Amino acid sequence: MTKFADLKLSPKVLKAVEAAGYETPTPIQAGAIPPALEGRDVLGIAQTGTGKTASFTLPMITMLSRGRARARMPRSLVLAPTRELAAQVAENFDAYAVGSKLSKALLIGGVSFKEQDKLIDRGVDVLIATPGRLLDHFERGKLMLTGVQIMVVDEADRMLDMGFIPDIERIFSLTPFTRQTLFFSATMAPEIERITNTFLSNPAKVEVARAATTNVNITQGLVKLRAEVKRNEPREKRDLLRAMIENEGDDCTSAIVFCNRKVDVDLVAKSLKKHGYNAEPIHGDLDQSRRMEVLSGFRDGSIKFLCASDVAARGLDIPNVSHVFNFDVPSHAEDYVHRIGRTGRAGKTGTALMICVPKDEKNLEDIERLVKQPVPLLDNPLDSKKGAAPAPKASAQKDETVEEKPKRSRRARKPKESADTSVEAKTEPKVEQQAQPKAEPKPAPKPAAKPKPREKTPPKDNRRGGNNGNRNQPKGMGNHLPDFIAKSFDDRRDS
Repeated sequence: MTKFADLKLSPKVLKAVEAAGYETPTPIQAGAIPPALEGRDVLGIAQTGTGKTASFTLPMITMLSRGRARARMPRSLVLAPTRELAAQVAENFDAYAVGSKLSKALLIGGVSFKEQDKLIDRGVDVLIATPGRLLDHFERGKLMLTGVQIMVVDEADRMLDMGFIPDIERIFSLTPFTRQTLFFSATMAPEIERITNTFLSNPAKVEVARAATTNVNITQGLVKLRAEVKRNEPREKRDLLRAMIENEGDDCTSAIVFCNRKVDVDLVAKSLKKHGYNAEPIHGDLDQSRRMEVLSGFRDGSIKFLCASDVAARGLDIPNVSHVFNFDVPSHAEDYVHRIGRTGRAGKTGTALMICVPKDEKNLEDIERLVKQPVPLLDNPLDSKKGAAPAPKASAQKDETVEEKPKRSRRARKPKESADTSVEAKTEPKVEQQAQPKAEPKPAPKPAAKPKPREKTPPKDNRRGGNNGNRNQPKGMGNHLPDFIAKSFDDRRDS
């Protein structure tokens, strides 16, 4: 079995590794460190949680122990996709470079430019940065990359997902052609392969696990939820999450709850805290100081549940995470591998559970196609809490003791008077009518004389040329007809 002493690391580095409690390197470390110490480019492909950070940190410290840094010209460069991952790399560097006199600078967003400029002006051996903040310093004329001897790209597939590939290509063009490149990724997308073919020279390819495979130490599970009412789905998902946490009992010592959206991260954290759980949110909209404070509290155990977006899914080495809960099925299948990789690290066992609603079925199929195995389906713990199964449907035979309500019909309504009489007929008791002597028939009254119909007068025609009841007057000539014309008409008629 290979040990760190067999990897030709410097004595100071070996002492620091021993002080950290490590004796045996992981497969990715044993495969990547020797060619890196020889000065070769390295392409490392390994799933998350396999110790990739030490795979480039340890050889960098050994190789940079000889030489001196110059102002504004770092000797090495480490690119990380997120602030948290960059800060973690800086922590690893501090831990392993205890005996050496190497300097470092961390360039991430949310921190004052002024303080970072002071570190760069003094000269640094190791520059750890996110792509955006690094280019900001370069464009301000505060940084030169012509002295970079070793360049490291960590979590390259995450860089691709976050849209950093154009920035990475530009940064590569700003560094010397003679640099040594250490390139690490969990998956090999076509775009990642194109970059490695362009910027790496005859790299030593170290692949210790099939790309996008899940850790065998992680117990996976899936609970499907179908809400009866669509608008109640978010609330039922939060109820199901709490039921799943309670179902794990004391085995759940610390957990990360992943959501796809930042707003859901806040809602889930607020819901958990409302029900007595020690939970805090972390996502990209929080201040950097607050994000570091929450991560520090989760590491030391003062925070039990960390509600996070994918900003915390890649590369973060948080020890002793017992559970990962996927509140949402990740939109990208590769993110599932990275999310559940937060547990079961360093040979320990872990549990990863996920909630799937109908709209996430397509994403679930992509995940199972990627990992080439189905995620085991578990029973919904809410069903057991509801008690016994629902009562069976009533049989076709009518129960005589149960009075069924009459069904409404669409018959036309009866007039109000008839309805009232029918009600009275139902409510009043029937009384037998006594026989009474027949009354003498009254003589029929004489019919009243019909009034004479009124003679209808022709309506007055107010229009111009109206007749006004004068039949002798020609139609259409109006009231102003001259007498000589009217006379001629009368003579013709008499003849």
